[in-house]
Amino acid sequence: MTDEEDGEVPDMGAAENAELIRRGYEAFNAGDLAALGELFAEDAVWYAPGSGVLSGTKQGRDAIFAYFGELGARSQGTFQATVQDIVGGENHTVGIHQSHAESNGKTLDLATAIAFVLRDGKVIEGREYFDDTAKADEFWA
Repeated sequence: MTDEEDGEVPDMGAAENAELIRRGYEAFNAGDLAALGELFAEDAVWYAPGSGVLSGTKQGRDAIFAYFGELGARSQGTFQATVQDIVGGENHTVGIHQSHAESNGKTLDLATAIAFVLRDGKVIEGREYFDDTAKADEFWA
């Protein structure tokens, strides 16, 4: 009996995980919350580094999407995550991108990585890492 026959969803492999994260970046940059919603588990957790106004733990898909909305609102819709590479793994997949936004005469341009944990084809955790967390905190203030 295969996993599908007994009702279990088979674990996704590294290539499938990388493709899921690539679709997530595309949906995020396009502001496509419907597509993004399909990729996140309802009880997912997101960790935003630093000590700024947007830093901290976001519990649940709704809180994560509210955070994503703040990124857009506070940058007047200019925030983009330009993918440089996605490294897929069985349990963790890492997205490496350049974060870019402009707001009130300030520019954010930081190397960023997000470590994603995936289960059953959904993101259950995202943990951001910035090249310079203090610069990110200052920009979002």
